[in-house]
Amino acid sequence: MSRSATWYLRRLRGMSPGEVLERAGDKGRQALWARRRVAVGADPGPVRGALPQRSFTATLPASARDRVPPLARNALLAAAEEMLGGYATVLGFPRADLADPDWFLDPVSGRRAPQDVYAFAVDHRDEEVTGNVKAVWELSRHHHLTVLAAAWWLTNDDRYAEVVAAQLRSWWVANPFLSGVHWTSGIELGVRVTSWVWVRRLLDGWPGVRDLFEDNDDALRQIRWHQEYLAAFRSRGSSANNHVVAEAVGRLVAACGFPWFEESDRWRADASGQLERELAANTFPSGLNREQATDYHRFVTELGLVALVEADRSGHPLGEGTRSLLAASLDAAASMLDVTGRPPRQGDGDEGRALVLDDPEADPWAVLLSEGAGVLGAAQWWPSTGPWVAGTALGSLVPSAPVAARPASAPDGFADAGLYLLRTPRGEEPELWCRCDGGPHGFLSIAAHGHADALSLEVRCDGVDLLVDPGTYCYHGEPQWRSYFRSTLAHNTIEVDGENQSVEGGPFLWSSRTDATVDEVVLDDPVRRWAGHHAGYARLDPALTHDRAVALDTVAHALTVTDTVTGSSPHTLRLAWHLGPEVQVTLRDGAAELTWASGTAERSARLRLPDQLAWSAHRGETDPVLGWYSPRFGVRVPTTTLVGSGSWVGALALQTVLELADAAGSGPREADTRAGVTERITTRGQT
Repeated sequence: MSRSATWYLRRLRGMSPGEVLERAGDKGRQALWARRRVAVGADPGPVRGALPQRSFTATLPASARDRVPPLARNALLAAAEEMLGGYATVLGFPRADLADPDWFLDPVSGRRAPQDVYAFAVDHRDEEVTGNVKAVWELSRHHHLTVLAAAWWLTNDDRYAEVVAAQLRSWWVANPFLSGVHWTSGIELGVRVTSWVWVRRLLDGWPGVRDLFEDNDDALRQIRWHQEYLAAFRSRGSSANNHVVAEAVGRLVAACGFPWFEESDRWRADASGQLERELAANTFPSGLNREQATDYHRFVTELGLVALVEADRSGHPLGEGTRSLLAASLDAAASMLDVTGRPPRQGDGDEGRALVLDDPEADPWAVLLSEGAGVLGAAQWWPSTGPWVAGTALGSLVPSAPVAARPASAPDGFADAGLYLLRTPRGEEPELWCRCDGGPHGFLSIAAHGHADALSLEVRCDGVDLLVDPGTYCYHGEPQWRSYFRSTLAHNTIEVDGENQSVEGGPFLWSSRTDATVDEVVLDDPVRRWAGHHAGYARLDPALTHDRAVALDTVAHALTVTDTVTGSSPHTLRLAWHLGPEVQVTLRDGAAELTWASGTAERSARLRLPDQLAWSAHRGETDPVLGWYSPRFGVRVPTTTLVGSGSWVGALALQTVLELADAAGSGPREADTRAGVTERITTRGQT
């Protein structure tokens, strides 16, 4: 459905006067650039500004290939063989057309996005026009081509290179300047041109590589067009999130890797400055990404690493401040993982990648840490992930230069982001891991990738989800599902009067935002404690607040959650506990009996529920939507949600207790290397 006048008004309210002026300038530029559009099949004219002598010098050392571990090599080659046969999973959807892809097809809906239309006349947010545009765009990031190029690099099997060359030529001809859906979003151009640099690098030594790149007018035009577009149409103001970082990375990587134009030095210098500014703006000093969306933390960190390597290799390194910031982001990523290597699932996540040189189904967090270890060095307490193809390749391009100032142990708290982890001591079995959300709603005025999840929790036992964050599932094409997965009811927190904590203004827009405040944190006692509050429902009742206190008893293996809601008038509430899809549940006598598989054994726990509420279980319901979990983007599966409903006036205290059964036999895995932290914030008179 196309956007309404109401949406435009809401969106305008999220912009500063300066941003409005900048966007007005963009609109004027779009109108002027219509004359520059090249229609499909038309003569694009000569390549402008190309230098007569062009070469690609930032090649991989021959020794790097031999350092790729056999497991990573074999996994990559197996994925590449599948792709040669046409098969891959893209955003959770199995595709069988990769041997000769239709670059404009949405395989989910069967719709074909516009190809021979001026790009800025395409409403890519309207699924009636483009289908699910995310599904259309994804293949044109050309990650599958970097996988095939990496397979050639490892084997010198020309089948891989020939497919890459044929598909690049196909894409370049089908997508002339400013024609069609693939020129509508800068982030897509930034990621795509980064892939091209790596395709050229990985195919170095293949006899046809110069004819594909340096001596190919189609390639030269496309590289120039991408640079010009990204310089002119930047994500601005309230949209300057991960998109602007990806755009700047694409500009910088292309200017360093393809310095083949009269303007290349200027493009590189401008992109370098833009990237360093925007990366700092998108990152808390602690290293966590400001979007309050864990998957985007990984994406932006990887983007920064790829750009850092390219700039270093070109002889124009980024500043020490950027290196330190990326090291902090890597340390934050490593510290958040549970004992099985899984990260939190806070906020949106669409599996975005800066660069794919490994099996696309490989754990992207393990790959990120491999890349980080190869470029900036691993802190001594990082989990062992082993090298991957990407880590080996990136690390081989520049001498490893570890950042000196690293935390001595893994932090469990990030005060600026409001994210804290309560967990049992490292090395003890079983690991109980609990993420507590007490931070900002999201980044910038629209908080595009934040969820209405203030004070929500995730709880795992040895990596098995007990109380889950629902995930994301989709962005486009299914508005009712998009709304559900980012709603308050879809998270482990309290919904009041049937309303979200924050008011939804569109699929990537919040008209109001609920920021939480952390009141107490104790991370070094046997009973770890965290407390926070929010006043997001003050629009319903000025006196309405939600306070939550969480205590993890690391000896008894019990988690106690105490919720207090306060208001000046009668209200209804729903407290939701979303169980993991692997958890079986029986609800009776005010408690939920939980069981799940843990290896070859079965574990169990009891969830004691507050008796002031009426409890019901929901699973896979669609009218209304309730009881769902998205294990990855584009996929949803039923899971059990326990909902306690009730009403109150004044103040109401509710206590939920999760008790792990039979924790006997727990013992050491390895020494605890996490930082001991005691932090108390008494702005509300709490101790």
